[in-house]
Amino acid sequence: MSDLLRAPAEIKYAEELDWLESIDDNPKPFSWRLSPKMIRLFILGSERADGLDREISQKWFGDRSIVERAIVTLASDRGLLLIGDPGTGKSWLAELLAAAVCRNSTLVVQGTAGTTEDHIKYSWNVSMVIAKGQSRDSMIPSPIMTAMESGVIGRFEELTRSTSDVQDALISILSEKYISVPELDSDNIVFAKPGFSVIATANSRDRGVNDLSSALKRRFNFVRIPVVTNKKSEAEIVRFRTEELLRRHQIELDVPPTLLDVLLQSFSDLRASAAAAASDDEKLESALSTAEQIGVLEDAILHSNFFGERALTARTLASSLVGSLARREPEDLAILNKYLHGVVEPRSKEEGGSWTEFLEGGRDTIATLS
Repeated sequence: MSDLLRAPAEIKYAEELDWLESIDDNPKPFSWRLSPKMIRLFILGSERADGLDREISQKWFGDRSIVERAIVTLASDRGLLLIGDPGTGKSWLAELLAAAVCRNSTLVVQGTAGTTEDHIKYSWNVSMVIAKGQSRDSMIPSPIMTAMESGVIGRFEELTRSTSDVQDALISILSEKYISVPELDSDNIVFAKPGFSVIATANSRDRGVNDLSSALKRRFNFVRIPVVTNKKSEAEIVRFRTEELLRRHQIELDVPPTLLDVLLQSFSDLRASAAAAASDDEKLESALSTAEQIGVLEDAILHSNFFGERALTARTLASSLVGSLARREPEDLAILNKYLHGVVEPRSKEEGGSWTEFLEGGRDTIATLS
């Protein structure tokens, strides 16, 4: 695992999955590696009441009912569509579900304007076709077709970014559970084995890009992932990801709780400002998601480790926040400057401490970028 830049969940948590599988005597749908109860426990973590001999870490932070409904959907013959704002953990939840169900989360199609039917069905190895003609050997199955043949989970990221032709092709796969290969005279149908399902994700802010047809909507169970608004939950997510970052980079650096509070409060302030804005010009282009908050902290930690005194400071945190969120110039810089003067400056006078240094770091970075 140390040789991989980013190990998929089934490799990263292989030891936990092996152990859970060894003690799992609950009923399992199809050829699932874990039962629904154990999948829920793997994703949400163990509690003392579970009576396990070892602790299972919490990997996704959200409502228990969301995870349960997602698992139940995968046990049915319907696809699962995780929909929500950017940075709400849709893709991470999809990866964890696939890893727990079938120990393979890598059968992924990325939806873009350039995604074609070949990406979800099959294509051909041209050199083999020229040499030996079209056959199953010269066919290149898509990740979705591979999932069908193996009876496992296929994933489709950013479904609404793909064109209507691709979405229509997915309808037949979800309905008929097979793919026809008309180029072949025999062995020309690939049937899905029990256990096959599709987990798709969609960005709720992409509404209007390529809206899903009513026919495709009927093939999916929708599970909405809400934005994390609870500060305690968001702090847990940020802390969890930060610890992973420090381990991955082998960085020994302390993140003071006071600075984590500053980061959480600053994002809360900016979200409130965006909600009260009269127009899009008065809002930051950033979605101000938890994922972006983690990105700001990651940037500050790496900068402190490589160019600072190996200690995270409020000044560095403010510099990372401004640098990460100022995407439009001069609009975003003006919004951040207004926030610093209207919110952070009064708070620094009242509370002092980290807020004073945070204010100074933010001002200096805005001056540099202006």
